[in-house]
Amino acid sequence: MAKLYFHYSTMNAGKSTLLLQASYNYRERGMDTYLLTAQFDDRAGGGQITSRIGITETAHTFASGEDLFDKVAKRLALGNVACVFVDEAQFLEKQQVWQLARAVDDLKVPIMCYGLRVDFRGELFPGSAALLALADEMREARTICHCGKKATMVVRQDDQGRVQSDGAQVQIGGNETYLSLCRRHWREAIGECPHQD
Repeated sequence: MAKLYFHYSTMNAGKSTLLLQASYNYRERGMDTYLLTAQFDDRAGGGQITSRIGITETAHTFASGEDLFDKVAKRLALGNVACVFVDEAQFLEKQQVWQLARAVDDLKVPIMCYGLRVDFRGELFPGSAALLALADEMREARTICHCGKKATMVVRQDDQGRVQSDGAQVQIGGNETYLSLCRRHWREAIGECPHQD
């Protein structure tokens, strides 16, 4: 039975590694997969899913406003796909998550989405919020804070290592820009909770 899955975490928890390993497992058994990633995330070159441990795979891209039900349907028309994998799922738009859910329901293809849950301000990404609402199954990939506790938050730093509390929700970056922390150390880093009244 096809399901919509959401694998979520903070930065540096190995989401892309998990995605690539799961896709490899299908392919090793002779089953084809369809990999998608955000078009504007070109840190590793356009159309690449890259893990911090050096594993890379070519992927198709999705863009803002693109109909993902149609994209998946067109790929399925070319041949059987055992599973669709979506990296950087936090960048999906709400309607695109609904389109993926429809693809699961109507096209009977499992779709596994991997992405961040919250941004550097502690707020849900729109794609992640929709996935938390619509996914049939959710799994947390875990990483740790420097104190050893589970990291559930992330801070954004400038090029001098200063923590930023304002700015656009989306800024592409890796270890040079983002640091995963537990909630307590995130609060300390940003100067307590920005949503306090």
